[in-house]
Amino acid sequence: MTEALDDRELMKRIGDKEPSALENLYDRYEKVIYSFAYRMVQDAMAAEEVVQELFLRVWTHSERYDESQGKLTTWMFALTRNIAVDMLRRKSVRDRGVPVEDAALHAVADESLEPAVVVEMRTEGQRMREVLAELSRDQLQVIHSIYYGGMTQQEVAARYNLPLGTVKSRVRLALKQLKRHFKAQERREGYHG
Repeated sequence: MTEALDDRELMKRIGDKEPSALENLYDRYEKVIYSFAYRMVQDAMAAEEVVQELFLRVWTHSERYDESQGKLTTWMFALTRNIAVDMLRRKSVRDRGVPVEDAALHAVADESLEPAVVVEMRTEGQRMREVLAELSRDQLQVIHSIYYGGMTQQEVAARYNLPLGTVKSRVRLALKQLKRHFKAQERREGYHG
């Protein structure tokens, strides 16, 4: 019965704590999320942990998904990426401070994924590259270090010898600019999520 439900309805039901809705969402996206996580962490057990953590967060924090900010899959991939980066960062610290491999953070989903998902991920990636090109060099440096390099704001401040407030300000301004760009682009394209 729930197979016909769209993502929006599933999220509403997950918010109402209906286990069958989470099971349906899991069945729908587990493989693609696992592939994405595996490409980042390069370890089957770790990728499985990332998947489990993602669906736990979807269950416990479903209210954080805002449909007006984009598609559910985009939100889920962003969460997956954050979970994987956190896992890589913790592993890096355990391995005596070895830096997180940049390549792992740039990993994209496996080409064996459903074509529609691959196209959506590539489209989102292209949109992100376009808007990142509009950021100032300083903003781009901070955003790249945090979101692609897996660094904390404190680590960025220390690495580039910047006050923590400056780093936070650059992140805040860059994210505002990204949000503005995406909203404008969605209006131009008539995108409704």
